[in-house]
Amino acid sequence: MRRFFCLLMIMVILLVGCSPSKIIETESSESSDQSEKYNTLLSPDNKLGIVRKPYATDYSSINSEKMTDLPSYNSDSDEIWQIDLRSRDLTNIDLSKRFDDLIYADFDNKTQWPDKLPDGFDPQMIMELGKNPGLGLRELHKKGITGKGIGLAIIDQSLLVDHIEYKEQLKMYEEIHCWGEKAQMHGSAVASIAVGKTVGVAPEADLYYIAETHGVYNEQGEYVLDLTWTSQCIDRIVEINKTLPEEKKIRVISISLGIGQELNGYEKVFDSIEKAKQDGIYTIYVESDPYLGLDRDPLKDPDDINSFTKGRFWKDMTYSNDKLLIPMDSRCTASPTGVNDYVLYRNGGISWVTPYVAGLYALACQVRPDITPEIFWSYAFNTSDTIFIDNSNEEQFGKIVNPVRLIENIEKMK
Repeated sequence: MRRFFCLLMIMVILLVGCSPSKIIETESSESSDQSEKYNTLLSPDNKLGIVRKPYATDYSSINSEKMTDLPSYNSDSDEIWQIDLRSRDLTNIDLSKRFDDLIYADFDNKTQWPDKLPDGFDPQMIMELGKNPGLGLRELHKKGITGKGIGLAIIDQSLLVDHIEYKEQLKMYEEIHCWGEKAQMHGSAVASIAVGKTVGVAPEADLYYIAETHGVYNEQGEYVLDLTWTSQCIDRIVEINKTLPEEKKIRVISISLGIGQELNGYEKVFDSIEKAKQDGIYTIYVESDPYLGLDRDPLKDPDDINSFTKGRFWKDMTYSNDKLLIPMDSRCTASPTGVNDYVLYRNGGISWVTPYVAGLYALACQVRPDITPEIFWSYAFNTSDTIFIDNSNEEQFGKIVNPVRLIENIEKMK
C-alpha cells in the first residue's frame, strides 16, 4: 500500500486545477503571493447552484503530432501511463500485431485509430463494457434502487459541470482554494463513477461538488499537500446540509485522497469529519475503510465475478482476504475533454474505488434511511463473494463486494 500511496500523491500533485471570477477571502496557510493563485467561489446567500463552468481540456493540443510508434507494455514497471493514447492520432502506425500492448492502453473517444486493428481488439466495445459499474448493479437500477433522494458530496478537482453523465444530478458546484481554469480528469471520473447515469453506482443520487486544490507550491517550487482546505470543504458541506430538507440530506462525502498523519491540517480535517458524522454524513477517503480495488480484463463481462482479479497496482502484493474488493481497473468514465466524451482508464487506482463505495452507501441509504457506516460495512463483508484465482482450486480470492445481495439484505434488515 505504501508504494500505491506514493503514486496516488504524485497523481494528485500533477492533476490539480481550478479558477473563478469572484474571490471570497478565506483563511489559508499560504503566502499572500500564493493566495492570488487559489480562489474560492461559494453560492451567494446559500442559494445553491453552479458558481462557475470550467472549460473542457484539450489533450490533443499537448500532443498534436501523429504518433509514429506504439510504446510496449512492461509488466514489471510501476509507471501508470505506459500506453497513454488519449486524444492521440495513431493512423500512421501498423497496430495489426500489437494486441498484447493495446490491451493495456488508456484511450478516449477522440483517439484516432488506423483502419486495421488486431483481431479481438475493439475500442468501442471495450469502452461500453467499461461503462458498466458491474456485479449486477444495473439490475438494482432497473428495480428503482438508484440513490434517488440521497445527497452525495464529492471533494475533488475542477469539474466539467455540463457532462451528460451527471449534469442532471449536479445540484451544486463550488470552489474552495482552487487553481486553474480547465476541468481536470479526476473530477469527471469520480463524479461519473459515483452518480453517472450510465457509468455510476447511484445514477439518481443528488451530487454536491466542491472543487479544491489539496496544497500549495512552496518557495522551492515543491508541491506541499495541506488538508486545511479539505477541512474547509467538509465544513462547507455540513453547512449546506443544514439548509436541505430532511428527505434530501447529504449522507456521504467521497474524497479520493489519502489523509496521512504527516500532512499539514491532519487534525483539522478529522475534526471536520467528526462534525460531519454528528450531522449524519459519512466521509469516505482513501484508506478510511478496509477496501481495495479489482482489475478486470477489458474484454470480459463486468457483471461476471470471474472476470476480476487483483488490482494492477497491488498485483504483486500478498493478500490475506481481509479487505472488501471493489471494481477499479478498466473503467470507462466521463472525460474532461467534452460534455459527450468518455475515456477508458486501464489502471484505476483507489481514487476510482472511493466514489464507487460512496455510491453503494447512497443505495443503502435509499432502501434503509437509518443505515450507519458500521452496519453497512458489516453487511458488505457478510454478503461478499469468494472465487478461486486462475480457475485453480488452490488460491482463494475474496472478499468481493456483491452489490445485489448487499442492498437486498440491508433492505430486509429488522
